[in-house]
Amino acid sequence: MVAKKRVFISFDYDNDEGAKIMLAGQAKLPDSPFDFKDASIKEHLTGDWKEKVKRRLDNIDVVVVLCGEKTHTAAGVAAELEIAKEKGKEYFLLAAYSNKTCTKPKSAASSDKLYKWTWDNLKTLIGGRR
Repeated sequence: MVAKKRVFISFDYDNDEGAKIMLAGQAKLPDSPFDFKDASIKEHLTGDWKEKVKRRLDNIDVVVVLCGEKTHTAAGVAAELEIAKEKGKEYFLLAAYSNKTCTKPKSAASSDKLYKWTWDNLKTLIGGRR
């Protein structure tokens, strides 16, 4: 049996928490290729929150950046993606909504593709095929 990937979901806490809950729920499906650990930081950007994120990413295989309408203004998402890059973590950008314009975090590379959220896509992306 293939080990499940440990996933960190980076998301705009103020605007996309519902989408994050749905994404995390998919980890419970029988054919899910990932386990979700709620490692998100819920407090506002104060104190040593970046250090907390760094520690939480130590035991993560892949970072899913869940992109909503206001992700481009979410400083926390941009910082989490920067930290993931610094740590050499795999990551991908996932559109949180199919019926809204989703934006990339400011720290995303121009070449980073914003993927459509479907169950098949998610399994493929978490499996490392991008």
